Amino acid sequence: MKIYLLTRNANLYSSRRLLEAAAKRGHDVKAIDYMHCNLIIEKGRCQILYKGDFLEMPDAIIPRIGATNTFFGSAVIRQFEMMNVFSAVDSDALLRSRNKFKCLQLLSMQGVDMPITAFADTSNDANELISAVGGTPLIIKLLEGTQGLGVLLAETKNGAKSILDAFSELKAKVIVQEFVKESRGIDIRAFVVGNKVVAAMQRTAPEGEFRSNIHRGGVGTHLELDEQEIATALNSAKALGLGVAGVDMLRSSRGPLVIEVNSSPGLEGIEGFTGIDVADEVIQYLENPLIV
Repeated sequence: MKIYLLTRNANLYSSRRLLEAAAKRGHDVKAIDYMHCNLIIEKGRCQILYKGDFLEMPDAIIPRIGATNTFFGSAVIRQFEMMNVFSAVDSDALLRSRNKFKCLQLLSMQGVDMPITAFADTSNDANELISAVGGTPLIIKLLEGTQGLGVLLAETKNGAKSILDAFSELKAKVIVQEFVKESRGIDIRAFVVGNKVVAAMQRTAPEGEFRSNIHRGGVGTHLELDEQEIATALNSAKALGLGVAGVDMLRSSRGPLVIEVNSSPGLEGIEGFTGIDVADEVIQYLENPLIV
């Protein structure tokens, strides 16, 4: 197969591993900086101009789209899709996953459980939002954030209102979310490829930190999920139409609660802490795509 990896930096761990895995399985693989793609459309015809030449179409692409480049990155993916190229991450699914509240709305419609979450256009509704999620402590998240950035814990009502006021002044959109006390500082990352969970880890936040993201200093350990957790991870990826996804969950007294679905999940943490060759699983998925 001819495969393009859409990435801004082919030297990053995740990109390097995917390139290595594809080459090891005998594929013709190439890294493409998607921000240097010029998209050309006319009646009945689509093309991609890349660094002065028209790209030869591959059999499949693996998008690794950064959060700050979501809009253009999704347009690049869609251009490939319009030319009948299979993508490991669908363009619309990428957009669905990047808007945290839209993502949770879609999960809710499919019966996936999650922390109680509220969203309003202004901070004038702060009291109602705080009450709706069960009071403080609570979590405040930027609507579009990644790797734990823009995620804050408000311990008191006054603190929550101050944070909401500050974000409102900055014209930043945020969601307010129930704080699940029994899972403080610990969450689960399930890595979904096709119709199976290929790897999972528990992430534990460092002392004094409530965010367990590996990029925030969290430590991971290999984890075997129970049947309910596996079903929740698979249903979440399916609800968004993602063939490759990192599903983040909390263990709670009422079962697994999904807090986020990542359409460009990193490989370094999950491979390092589980010892599983996740990159190879992604390439196998390209070879034999399953309906998600």
